[in-house]
Amino acid sequence: MRKLLVLALVGLAAQLVDGALGMAYGLTSSTLLLLAGVAPAAASASVHLAEMGTTLAAGVAHWRFGNVDWRVVGRIAVPGALGAFAGATFLSAISTEAAAPWMAAILFTLGAYLLVRFSRPLRTERRAGRLRGRFLGPLGLAAGFIDATGGGGWGPVATPALLVSGRMEPRKVIGSVDTAEFLVAGAASVGFLLGLGSEGFLLPMVAALLVGGLIAAPLAAWLVRIVPAQLLGAAIGGVIVLTNARTLMRAADLGGGARPALYALLVAGWVAALGFAVRALLRARRARALANAAHPAPPATADPTPEPATAALTH
Repeated sequence: MRKLLVLALVGLAAQLVDGALGMAYGLTSSTLLLLAGVAPAAASASVHLAEMGTTLAAGVAHWRFGNVDWRVVGRIAVPGALGAFAGATFLSAISTEAAAPWMAAILFTLGAYLLVRFSRPLRTERRAGRLRGRFLGPLGLAAGFIDATGGGGWGPVATPALLVSGRMEPRKVIGSVDTAEFLVAGAASVGFLLGLGSEGFLLPMVAALLVGGLIAAPLAAWLVRIVPAQLLGAAIGGVIVLTNARTLMRAADLGGGARPALYALLVAGWVAALGFAVRALLRARRARALANAAHPAPPATADPTPEPATAALTH
């Protein structure tokens, strides 16, 4: 019972991060499951099965709020599903000993990417034109494969690539990527089912992750108002880097004073990234305040036409 409660907390924490950043549910939950000793393939399989519920709920919500570009969803979801199926089949075929450093390396790289991305000012300007299929197809294929083999990565790979293109509103980028992820999670789950069998899915674990994620969904909406996404992204990136560094050091058989030195270096980089994130956040707020001061909103004017009741009194 205690283990299921811990897993529910894992799902809750992962959904809080995902709800605030629009990404990193798989990265966070897979990293914490690996830390708890779950086998890589079982961790990724269980996370993706749980994601079918969370991404369905997220996709419906984004659709209702008009945050989905269905053209982009169609061109990224199908290649993403093919990549996820291939990635799940690949991860299922290799041994746990070989899979652990592979998965840790992918998670470590994506965590480092989050650190770098959120320590810099976030881009907001848009460009004219539409995203082409020759860009969306390969992006979906690569993001889907990385997502399945790393236990996460669909959002951290696809979302920044679409944002950097500058051809979509940020809300539609997040909504379209989240909606497409339902098909990606489903294809990965089918791949794990064929590769591992039904025993590869730890159903109590899936249920605990799903319950935690559903509980956290409304809390994430509150969190995103309290904690800036830039600061949270740098913070969770450091957690993912440090956690998966342990597996990589063990696989490389590092000993003696090498491990403490590397940990110290990683912590120093994390602190520096947090400092850069805070500085970028303060600069963005200062620039926004100056822009508002230079172009103040026009004051609201009263309607010169009297209300019916007022008009009756004046006649």
